[in-house]
Amino acid sequence: MEQEHEQIHKKIGKSLQAIRKARSLSLDQVAELTGVSKAMLGQIERGDSNPTISILWKIVNGLHISFTSLIEDEEPKVTHFRFSDTEPLMEEDGHYRAFPLIPFDQKKQFEIYTVEMDPGCSHASESHNEGVEEYILMMQGSLEVTFHQETFQMTVGDAIHFSADQPHTYRNTADIKTMYHTIIVYPS
Repeated sequence: MEQEHEQIHKKIGKSLQAIRKARSLSLDQVAELTGVSKAMLGQIERGDSNPTISILWKIVNGLHISFTSLIEDEEPKVTHFRFSDTEPLMEEDGHYRAFPLIPFDQKKQFEIYTVEMDPGCSHASESHNEGVEEYILMMQGSLEVTFHQETFQMTVGDAIHFSADQPHTYRNTADIKTMYHTIIVYPS
């Protein structure tokens, strides 16, 4: 129990220091914002002090952060997503395959798919919710994207961005498999 207690106040110290440095704030400035003394803030950051809940509330209120942001585990600096480990979502009898390469994350508000379409394949997409945006980055083949009665022809290296809150259609116009990344951005 004592070790677990020690861990949490060290975690709070590291988190507080990371937040303070990310905002380019001095200990003096944080003391002014929170009403917690510079000496106490320094002790907390070094992990020398186990702050009371009321002191933590002063800190989170003064910095306008959530309470849990001081105690949650730090996200890994690198996350490796392997295409070979991803199961595709399939449509059009398997001729349209969307691989959810980077899943949706509440903090980041987007997801990334790698899409493969066989020659001649066409896929109609329903309207997404209002505010949803889509980015397509071409990797292989050619693609026709249609929305608002407008058609855009895309080839390798091209990119397109549009509001996805209306029906849209993708069609592989190449005689080879077409591949592209699609980034779907959700409103916060």
